[in-house]
Amino acid sequence: MTLPLSHPALSATDPELAALVGAEEQLQAGTLRLIPSENYVSQAVLEASGTVLQNKYSEGYAGRRYYEGQQNIDQVERLAADRAKALFGVDHANVQPYSGSPANLAVYLAFAEPGDTVMGMALPMGGHLTHGWGVSATGKWFRGVQYGVRHDTGLIDFDEVRDLALKERPKLIFCGGTALPRTIDFAAFAEIARESGAVLVADVAHIAGLIAGGAHPSPVPHADVISTTTHKTLRGPRGAMLMSREEHAKAIDKAVFPGLQGGPHNQTTAAIAVALHEAAQPSFRDYAHAVVANARALADALLARGFELVSGGTDNHLILMDLTPKDVPGKVAAKALDRAGIVVNYNTVPYDPRKPFDPSGVRIGTPSLTSRGLTAAHMPTVAEWIDRGVTAARTGDEDALAAIRAEVADLMAAFPAPGLPTD
Repeated sequence: MTLPLSHPALSATDPELAALVGAEEQLQAGTLRLIPSENYVSQAVLEASGTVLQNKYSEGYAGRRYYEGQQNIDQVERLAADRAKALFGVDHANVQPYSGSPANLAVYLAFAEPGDTVMGMALPMGGHLTHGWGVSATGKWFRGVQYGVRHDTGLIDFDEVRDLALKERPKLIFCGGTALPRTIDFAAFAEIARESGAVLVADVAHIAGLIAGGAHPSPVPHADVISTTTHKTLRGPRGAMLMSREEHAKAIDKAVFPGLQGGPHNQTTAAIAVALHEAAQPSFRDYAHAVVANARALADALLARGFELVSGGTDNHLILMDLTPKDVPGKVAAKALDRAGIVVNYNTVPYDPRKPFDPSGVRIGTPSLTSRGLTAAHMPTVAEWIDRGVTAARTGDEDALAAIRAEVADLMAAFPAPGLPTD
């Protein structure tokens, strides 16, 4: 697939870099992207990300800046924050965090002191590094205690979570993660947080778009603070937001600036505003529900082909596969599937006996393929490709991988990706 020249100034100034961008455009256009944290943004979001707002420095908040010439920037930031509040139904929104990890660090700065106990899902069980895991600054500066999932079901055992919270009395409890295929019971976490005296933080980075589109329950009635990235299922730029009840607004804002950051990235703020506007449209609600429908259809098709799925399936956009019964390590399978034009990531599974850099599992999701217009009717084909690819990974059959890649490219050509140049 040859795409037209889409960056004439860049090509003239730096043809080497322009060639790399063009190669990535072709790669994204011609492959089946199944990494659940990736997506395609619209042309409007891309354009907003590259505006002259890049040129402006804006330390502080709207109406309270340390630099002059903020007449337009203040309106951009207010627009993004107001749209976030309206879309998610929250009292307060801070749209300045650079990404999800700094957003979570700001929560620590707002509510805890170094050495305090914090609680989150263990990374190998599906949690995130910034939920107090040991190799993260959050696990080095704070005392992290972790909960997991049951061996038999792959689901969170809330009796165990409650017992741990009452024993450890954490300042913060994080719910949410990076490899959770089931609905998060925010109400259950909120009850435990109230009983243990903790601040409940809902990290909805993966499912924010599903929440906005009504395809996953909202944490707003239950959580004190909501942290999210603005890409993934929300289909915005690589940024983040913190949302909270009004009582926590000052603490959150102070933690973001001047606590952790200097000037916000105004071009990203603008792109966030565009993405939030798009997410408020009826078509986005259709998209969010289609993401879940596709994931469930894909899970069913994989189960029918003998794959073992953590928790037995999915309620959201994400599927976690344990390839141990297929006798293929996750990393080997992921690299083989990549050669077949199917982009996934290898991932630990709960109680994984293998090391994180060479785990047993593969993590896949449906946000990107849904953005391209694929439906549940296509999921048996996707499952077949994955099955053939995993088999080829085990046997070393490169010809089979090449055949899959050609089939993938043919289907992708029929479903152009948003934001990418087309023939």
